[in-house]
Amino acid sequence: MKVKILASAGQDLIDGYWFYEKQAEGLGTFFIDTLFSDIDSLSIYGGIHPKYFGRYFRLLSRRFPFAIYYCVEDNTVLIYAILDCRRNPAWIRNKLRKV
Repeated sequence: MKVKILASAGQDLIDGYWFYEKQAEGLGTFFIDTLFSDIDSLSIYGGIHPKYFGRYFRLLSRRFPFAIYYCVEDNTVLIYAILDCRRNPAWIRNKLRKV
């Protein structure tokens, strides 16, 4: 299966990078590497995760409190958002409605 990161999810990755890079030098890079590893797994396991907010599958990151929200269309995983799970669930729901 192909994996495509949409612009909105790309911005989420950049925001997460800078959040962790401010915590400690190099942590942002570790965050990106970890999330890309999780994203790569979707080429094999895309579509097996539970659905949330009606239409999005949700993959939880193994090392960071982030969730990857995606859909599967025509043998392609489309990643719509990569969000911090510590956020208010209402904020997450609202963010996904706008995507």
